[in-house]
Amino acid sequence: MKKTILTLALLALFFSCSNKKATITTKLVTDGLGVNDKSYNAAAWDGVLSFYGDTVGEERGFGTLYDVVIMNTTSQLVSDLKALAFQKTDVLVMAGSGFSEALKTIAPIFYEQKFITIDNEPIPCANVQNYYFASEEGSYLVGALIAMKAQEQNIENPEFGFIGGMHGDAIADFECGYVQGIRSILPDAKIYDYYVESWNRPDLASQKAGEWYDNGVYAVYSVAGLTGSGTIAQAVRLRKAGKNVWAIGVDKDQFEDGVYGSGQSAVLTSMVKHVDRAVYAALKSVQNEKFKGGSRTLSLKDGAVGYTKTNPELGETIIKMTNQIQGKIVQGKIVVNSTQKKRREAENLLKTVIHE
Repeated sequence: MKKTILTLALLALFFSCSNKKATITTKLVTDGLGVNDKSYNAAAWDGVLSFYGDTVGEERGFGTLYDVVIMNTTSQLVSDLKALAFQKTDVLVMAGSGFSEALKTIAPIFYEQKFITIDNEPIPCANVQNYYFASEEGSYLVGALIAMKAQEQNIENPEFGFIGGMHGDAIADFECGYVQGIRSILPDAKIYDYYVESWNRPDLASQKAGEWYDNGVYAVYSVAGLTGSGTIAQAVRLRKAGKNVWAIGVDKDQFEDGVYGSGQSAVLTSMVKHVDRAVYAALKSVQNEKFKGGSRTLSLKDGAVGYTKTNPELGETIIKMTNQIQGKIVQGKIVVNSTQKKRREAENLLKTVIHE
């Protein structure tokens, strides 16, 4: 099956050049966090709303053209997805790797049901269209950025943390890029990681981030869904108290989640994945009868991942240097390892991290 790479220009074309009114029906299937996770699911929901010409708070097509289905338990995913497939919605959108195993059972049976998935395992079915994001590339950028910020502030022997939601290749790729980015600037930097094994335990992230910050960790990058809000809350608390620590957001721009005082934010930057654009483009392919199964990888080159520049404390110098690094990744001058591309190198790199 021919592999297609969606470029930023193509995505822009989808947004600007189609006047055809959306008539297909869509259900966004999420884990128990729903669309209020301020992260992954929220980004997918933005894509659905944008496709139908709606916005958060103005969901005019909700319940008729589109809907949200929250899967609170994983033990019944197969039976729950079967029930959804019987409803004959034009397309089911699923964000997150937790649906992979159930889809392997469901997709071949309900071959007329179209599935759009984000960051799932490849399923060789013509009715499944999956999108990967080169999250390691965006994570490399925020890793290099935070290391350069530590240098700029003359932090002596800065240490860094990474909090993951659940163990797995998808989150390992975020961590791998982050570690590689930091080490590209500070080869001997000490880096810690901690996996909560939940997307909805901000209390555990808060506890661990608090411990790290109190012991001299300069910045913590959380890739953990709603769990990551605990890290941001700790960074806010400590920055209010005058401590120089940072949180790094993920998936969406989380600047506002870290705001304190007079518009300052404890979130220095966020690694963004434009899940909304992928969902929008995929729904357009269904609407225009151009849907094709298979997996597509969206990268920095496609404008699908990156970092945010919202926080003025980044400064023009850091932004300029980070953009230069981004250019080298796009040009292939910097190769970022991941479990998808270079598993052995990625695994060896992660062995250098202190696991807690």
